[in-house]
Amino acid sequence: MPPIVVEMKRKVREADALLFSTPEYNYSVPGVLKNAIDWGSRPYGDNSWDGKPTAIMGASTGILGTARAQYHLRQVFVALNMHVLNRPEVMIAKAAERFDEEGNLTDEQTREFVKSLMTALVKWTRRLS
Repeated sequence: MPPIVVEMKRKVREADALLFSTPEYNYSVPGVLKNAIDWGSRPYGDNSWDGKPTAIMGASTGILGTARAQYHLRQVFVALNMHVLNRPEVMIAKAAERFDEEGNLTDEQTREFVKSLMTALVKWTRRLS
């Protein structure tokens, strides 16, 4: 197994919770994200994601704001026995209008959505521990 994968798996195991933030490509998640998730679950019997409290959010230039990508991730996370937070959902649509040129979030309503997700993830993590 490549050393970078060994290190990723170690960091995942040490984490109290996980937050995945993704764009949407071709109605799904980027291949590099899926590849990292798959590496973290291998070899069989060595699933570093097992039992982790997890939240998902994403941003897209489209009007659905990563809805399809997030639902695909949820399906994968069920198979990996991850404990995914169901609400709130943060699917940032028309992202180009909500971030500046440096990538800073400028939309206050979106900032509140992200804040509510982070607060819920903390509560979810404490509840599961």
